[in-house]
Amino acid sequence: MSLSPARVFAALNAERPADQASPILGKAIVLGGSVAGLLAARVLSAYAESVVVLDRDDLHVPGERPGVPQGTQLHALLPGGLHQLENLFPGFRERALAHGAVGAPPAARRNYLDGRLKVVVPDDADSLAGTRPLLEGLIREQVLRLPNVKTMRARATGLVFDGAVTTGVRYDIGGAPGVEGGDLVVDAMGRSSRLSEWLEQAGWDRPVARRMTVNLNYATALFRRRAPDPEFTVVLALNSPGTPAAVAGAAFFAVEDGRWMAMMAGYGDDRPGRTGEDFVRRLREAFPPEFAEVAGSEMLGDVRTYRHADSRRRDFAALRRFPAGLVSVGDAVASFNPVYGQGMTAAALHAACLSAYLRSGPNLGAPARRFFELQKVVVDAAWSMSTSADLALPHVTGPYPRGYRLSSWVSRQIVAATVTDVAIARRFNDVVSMRAHPSSLATPGVVLGALRANRRAR
Repeated sequence: MSLSPARVFAALNAERPADQASPILGKAIVLGGSVAGLLAARVLSAYAESVVVLDRDDLHVPGERPGVPQGTQLHALLPGGLHQLENLFPGFRERALAHGAVGAPPAARRNYLDGRLKVVVPDDADSLAGTRPLLEGLIREQVLRLPNVKTMRARATGLVFDGAVTTGVRYDIGGAPGVEGGDLVVDAMGRSSRLSEWLEQAGWDRPVARRMTVNLNYATALFRRRAPDPEFTVVLALNSPGTPAAVAGAAFFAVEDGRWMAMMAGYGDDRPGRTGEDFVRRLREAFPPEFAEVAGSEMLGDVRTYRHADSRRRDFAALRRFPAGLVSVGDAVASFNPVYGQGMTAAALHAACLSAYLRSGPNLGAPARRFFELQKVVVDAAWSMSTSADLALPHVTGPYPRGYRLSSWVSRQIVAATVTDVAIARRFNDVVSMRAHPSSLATPGVVLGALRANRRAR
């Protein structure tokens, strides 16, 4: 790749998909209608005569979907993700606010680390708070309005190949099999994607899969907001790995319909919030005062729990043999510890990779290696951020990358400095919100600045 990862990251954040380009594809097929699939369909709509989004759920029915079991949990739309959505759907933020989402500018966000309130970065990027069904529903509404995008309610069962080219998808509708032909197939089937098996069955190599067991348990509950316009709309409290805190972290967001959405997370045998009483008690006792205020509000419905066993990734970029007319996006490529809130933003950056690839006028009769190279920059960045933190957890046993001890020490110094130093916090926030590549933190100036800030704090 001719550009450094940091420059690729910057270019992807500046990528603006075409509204309507000259079609270079006849039909594109997207397998999966969640956020990653919908954003891929939005990009493809500018380059294909028609786009078919195939999903087992009826995508025209609003609200929670059976195909997104984690949809009831708290989801973060990082500033980097909001930026990408504005690129894809100009005016997205204003439409979201009109539908009940809540703005989260820097002054309305509070962030605690090990019980210490972190500094506010006044010129930090705005964020947005809302439930997953609201945000995904707004994306779906925008995509399905596009005149050349249609949906098909079916279960994908395999791929069709003509030599070294993917030419379509096999599907099943109520026991009746069928085939949908296409010029490009996008796998957006999530963590349970069967693409690796389909490739292997057809004589292709399957991508190497990596997993890191984290055994995360998290729980989410809704509360009625007492004040319609609260001073703080997003509050996050994390505990560093290895601290004696009983719960790994908690957060609450102001969301649509005058509600708070609160979340707690624990690892291993710690399963916070299995009952409403336990959830409220822990919010009151284990976290800063803002959490006790939310816990004192009326709880709406039951606590919803979810378990995330592991982070995983499939390395398509490393494959020597790969068919043309096929790419993969979203959790089907990599899914991370949800505590870090990277999922929707990573999916949006994958869409930016697809946009940059199609804009370059690629040879569609050859494997999409340029796309996978771009995507690898995004996946490597998100993977390094989440797994380096996970490796510090007592129950995670590796594998540890080369130089981990030194890089871990440097990371701890930088994270500690974000509590008191605005300049370090600004650089750090740009990285964790996926607006800048992690290498922007690995500079002598940042490390020395962090050491000085920590010395002053002591």
